[in-house]
Amino acid sequence: MATILVLQHHPDEGLGSLAPLLASLGYATDVRALERGDPVPSSPASYVALIVMGGPMSVHDEAEYPWLRAEKALIRSAAAEQFPILGHCLGAQLINLALGGSVERNPSGQELGWWPVRLSETGHALCSELPAEFPLFHWHGEHCATLPPGAQVLAYNAATQVQAFALGDRILALQAHPEVTAAQVRRWVDSYSAGPAEEGGRYLQSAAEMLADLDAKTARLAATAAALYRPWLAQIKG
Repeated sequence: MATILVLQHHPDEGLGSLAPLLASLGYATDVRALERGDPVPSSPASYVALIVMGGPMSVHDEAEYPWLRAEKALIRSAAAEQFPILGHCLGAQLINLALGGSVERNPSGQELGWWPVRLSETGHALCSELPAEFPLFHWHGEHCATLPPGAQVLAYNAATQVQAFALGDRILALQAHPEVTAAQVRRWVDSYSAGPAEEGGRYLQSAAEMLADLDAKTARLAATAAALYRPWLAQIKG
């Protein structure tokens, strides 16, 4: 069975709705829980694709999380071999930094909760199933300030200038979290003990806002996620 390598940085930031989608397509997954000490493979050769998940750390925190260096090296190796790579939030930022972009604090501050994003012309051409604007779930304070050479912005909004980008047809980086399930959102909100609304900021929703009508929102999000992933999944060979 063809296997996809998954790099995970936190137990609550797993594949979410992407897991059953990959299983339905016949893919196995090798999930490396880096926060538990699982090693980062030195090569992607045993796999058909690489997925890099989100996490609470910064891409710059190599002193505290030395495996970030190994991740960046693996991403560069995979990209050089024209390997399909998908990143979510921290994963998108790792792809960006590893391939020549920069990651900085978002000048708009943290973006937490349900906020709409808008497709660029390139994004609309790639994801033609989706409307021009649609909501995604967000949980980040840093952003991709500059992109690698040749990268194209697929989506953006007022809070974050790069909500998604592509590099060629095999690399897809998503700043938001289209993969989250209702259970994941509840755990994230519960763990944010101060309460997002108390932190201040224009793009911070309250816990009540994030959790309102959650099952229906995440059901719609799963359909949106599948449409976002489909063009990338078509690039996987095997």
